[in-house]
Amino acid sequence: GEIVNEYQEKKDLEEEFKGKKALLDQKNDSISKAFQLEVQDFQLKSARMNQKKAQEKYQELGQKQQLLQQQIQFSEQQFGQTFNVELDSVITKVKEFTKEYGKSNDYTFILGTSDATSSVIYGNEATDLTKIILDALNAEYNK
Repeated sequence: GEIVNEYQEKKDLEEEFKGKKALLDQKNDSISKAFQLEVQDFQLKSARMNQKKAQEKYQELGQKQQLLQQQIQFSEQQFGQTFNVELDSVITKVKEFTKEYGKSNDYTFILGTSDATSSVIYGNEATDLTKIILDALNAEYNK
């Protein structure tokens, strides 16, 4: 919902991971380009190789390509998992803060909505605590 999306810690986390993702992409691109150069070099030299040696080198490059693709896929999966763990931690923090806010301000309940799951069809805007909770949450984060 809006509170999570506008929470400064979540924005900072996304910004941090955006930079990390750019570095990961750059590293993976470098690995791919180096391999492409190796393949091009082989293609130039293969005409002068005997067929058996060329076939062996071709198989070796195929195996290397598979290994590199697996490494890249693994690093991207690790990156995604790390981001999700961090994001879950932020969401848990927001939920805990909202729960404590409700208790300390004597609210009977506080409803949450998001684009994915909206259980509130209508609510009186005067009772909308989104901005109040968001401001308090960001103030707590910025301490």
